[in-house]
Amino acid sequence: MAETSVVVDHKRLTAFIADALGAMKMPRERASVTAELMVRTDLRGVDSHGIDMLPRYHELWQDGFVVMDADAVLEKDSMATALYDGAKGLGHWVSSLAMKLAIDKARTYGIGIVTARNSGHFGAAANYSMMALEHDMIGVATTNSAFIAMVPTFGRAPKLSTNPISFAAPAGRHAPFVLDMATTTVAFGKLRIASRWGKPIPSGWALDDDGEPTTDPDVAMKHRLQTPLGGTRELGSHKGYGLAVMVDILSGILPGAVYGDLYVRTDRAERKLQDTGHCFIAIDPARFRPLADFKRDMDDFFDSLKSTPTAEGHDRVYVAGEPEAECEARRRREGIPLSPGLIARVGELARTLGLTPLV
Repeated sequence: MAETSVVVDHKRLTAFIADALGAMKMPRERASVTAELMVRTDLRGVDSHGIDMLPRYHELWQDGFVVMDADAVLEKDSMATALYDGAKGLGHWVSSLAMKLAIDKARTYGIGIVTARNSGHFGAAANYSMMALEHDMIGVATTNSAFIAMVPTFGRAPKLSTNPISFAAPAGRHAPFVLDMATTTVAFGKLRIASRWGKPIPSGWALDDDGEPTTDPDVAMKHRLQTPLGGTRELGSHKGYGLAVMVDILSGILPGAVYGDLYVRTDRAERKLQDTGHCFIAIDPARFRPLADFKRDMDDFFDSLKSTPTAEGHDRVYVAGEPEAECEARRRREGIPLSPGLIARVGELARTLGLTPLV
């Protein structure tokens, strides 16, 4: 039976993560921004990409794959486009800079596209697409990773990362539309969460070393053989596979970062170079039509979707982003539940860094 969760206040969690990153030599401003983005992820119920990632970041830092005090460099800046070099830092800081620049460019040109290379894990993609919402813009964020997990349709070896996509668009009366999805059937972090809680995973999320579906999260994590979105060809896995390739083109090949299984086919491991790539897009709807009209139609669209007759056993049809927004409101009031296993692991990390444990 899974153990009872430990509930932690989001402000305490933010301060702890910032202190931990600071102990790993990340400058204070960047540590604060990174901690806030990680906790925002936990608040929204995406438990695989917040505090859960901290031990992994520490490992990558210790092993020389992440330079915590790296200074991101704006390498190219031309009209509606730009390119950042993340200088082997964690991805949160450079991604924040890149999305801000994309928004500034969209304010001038109607659209802004900014990419990043030589970066690291940036957390949840929605953190960056949602930045556009504050400016009544549409935001898009994609990322890849050196650490592959997706098996192409009809294959039995991993060739791509989980390659997530996030798309956010403002509405009027309604909460904004916020889609954040891996192009694998689930994000890799979901396997880690299931393992921490001692729960089986649904058949179809991942494969064992024989290429057969497994319900054991530890087996899934060991072999890193995840299915594309859809699970099987009959259920549309070729679509998830195709979307993953699209993300690698935007996040990897376009900025000149890692893509596909390039990391394992080159000397990047020896050079301790993840070379993660990101792509950020901001679009100003007001360049196409009056903003009030755009928001009116978004609300009308959502009203129609939410009025759909519900299937048996369900009392509501959601629009992407609603469950996360409601989770955030609840967790801001009640705190963030963390597994005892994660609390113990983070406690060990705190002692290693000379910090007071989280709880």
